[in-house]
Formats: sequence, C-alpha cells, structure tokens
Amino acid sequence: MKKNWILTTVGAVAALSLLAAEKKVDVSKLPPPADKKGLTYAEDIRPMFEKSCFSCHGPEKSKGDLRLDSLAAALKGSEHGKVIEVGKSEKSRLVHSVARLDPDEAMPPKGKGDPWTKEQVGLLRAWIDQGAK
Repeated sequence: MKKNWILTTVGAVAALSLLAAEKKVDVSKLPPPADKKGLTYAEDIRPMFEKSCFSCHGPEKSKGDLRLDSLAAALKGSEHGKVIEVGKSEKSRLVHSVARLDPDEAMPPKGKGDPWTKEQVGLLRAWIDQGAK
C-alpha cells in the first residue's frame, strides 16, 4: 500500500511539473517586435541584460543555471531548457518573462529591478526573430 502511494505521489508531482512546463501564456499581450534591423547581442541586447539581469544571471551568479552575459550562454538556456527560441520570439520563455505575461515568472522579480518597457521587449523580440546573432 505504501509503495503504491509513493508511486502515485511521484506520478502526480511529475504530471504537475509537466503542466507547469506547458503553462500557456497569452502572447497576444506581447508588444510587437521592433522595426530595427541588424540587431546584435553585443550592441543591442547585452546592455539591456547587463542593466536588468546580470545581478542574478551573470558571471557572478547564475540562478537556475541561466547566464545572460554571453550569447552562447543565453542560447544554451537554463536548467529547465532553452529560454530563447531562435526565430520565434513569441514562443521564447525569456520574452514571456521580461514581458511579464505570467506573474509567477516575471523578470526581473519585483524589488530586483525595473520592469522592461514595451520598447525593450520589442527589441528583444526583433533580435530573436532576426536569428539571435
């Protein structure tokens, strides 16, 4: 009986984890990608990450095994997988987080930095849609 209870509990936790991973967000609330062409990580995106993200996701600290201080690290993702879907900003978890589509996943967290503006989210979206170079 106890063994069955443990298996059932483990199964339930696994199912909840999958549901959380598949959590849907309303992408219609995303600001549109910026019109700017030729965006690069070094010139356009890294400065925004440096200002808002490096204290938790930089060279000194990498919460959730996510680092945003280099292009390679950002594309690698976190302990939960990729956060950038190259060419598909509307499917990128990083975009959902900085756009605050899910209050539980909003970045930067309340009290840890200013929320990103629609313009910043638009630049991030455009960079990802252009190939995240």
